[in-house]
Parts: sequence; structure tokens; C-alpha cells
Amino acid sequence: MFFRCSLAGILLGVLLFNGCGAARKWEYELMSVETYSSDESLMKIDVRVERVDRGVYGVTGSVNWNYDTSDETMVQASVFKSNSGDESDYKSLPWAIPAQSLYEHMNTYYKDVSMKNFKHCSNVPQFEGKFQPPLPKQIYSGDKCVINCDGLPDIVPPGFYKIIMKCSGPGQPTWNATVISKVTTKMF
Repeated sequence: MFFRCSLAGILLGVLLFNGCGAARKWEYELMSVETYSSDESLMKIDVRVERVDRGVYGVTGSVNWNYDTSDETMVQASVFKSNSGDESDYKSLPWAIPAQSLYEHMNTYYKDVSMKNFKHCSNVPQFEGKFQPPLPKQIYSGDKCVINCDGLPDIVPPGFYKIIMKCSGPGQPTWNATVISKVTTKMF
């Protein structure tokens, strides 16, 4: 009897200790990606959600970046959450990327999150130190990119999340991307 209680106590302790670490407590399922460009000769975005494995989805596609950026190229992102996934249920969250120059973005959010999450599956710009403008005009492509969530919060409440990223500048195309994901609590 003592052995069973001790074993149960040890297992419970291991589970509790494992749950106390600073590991990500959520997982996501990529639901959709929609894009828009005001001038596809300067910025053509062709991305789609693709099944990678059972219950695992990634992003495959290309971005034909064919315009010169400047200090006036602006980027911003907004995040919305819905409990049901219904379009009328989305509410704005404080998680956002405030309007900032593309070059400032490259040295902060891009470097801390995007660069880490897409380096294994794409040819997005990689750099150490500070980003050196301009952003090269070329075709950036990715194949079945499953985001490992580096740089994102450890705790995210379950629900549907919509992220809208926008980019524009004087004499440049306006483009945006809308990503919808379903977040669930990770059990172990």
C-alpha cells in the first residue's frame, strides 16, 4: 500500500513540476491565411495553408517583393480574439505591433519573432546585429512552414485569433495579410 501511494505521489510531483516550467502552455491550428496587394506587379503574395501531418498545418507560398522600401515604409499589426470563431465575435486585444517604420520593425518584432520562426523553412532575410536597409527585392518563399512560436507568450487563452498585418508607404503598394488560428490549451 505504501509503495502505491509513494508511486502516485512521485508521479503527481513530476507532473506538477513539469507543469511549473516556463514552457509554452498552448498549441495552435492554422485555419486560414488571406492576403491583399494594391499592385501585384510590385508586391504579389501567394500563400496557402497546407497540411503537413495529422493535425499539423503550415504555410506554403511566395512573396514577390518588387519595390524599393524607404524610411517611410510603415508596418503595423492588430490582434483580435473570438471565443466562437464567428466574425462578429472578434474583440481587439492589446497585443499589437504599433505603426512603425519597416526598418524599425525588422530590428524588433521581425528579428525577435518572424526571423526565428521562418528561418528553418524559408529564405526570409536573416541577419545578426542591426538590419541594414534596403530590404532586397526578390521572391521570398516558404515550404510547409510550421511556426514553432519562438518569441510568443508562454500563456495564451484558448480561442480563435485573427492577426491583421498591414504595410504601406508613399508611392508604394498597400498590402496586408490576415491569419486566423485556433488556440487550445496544451495538456502536457
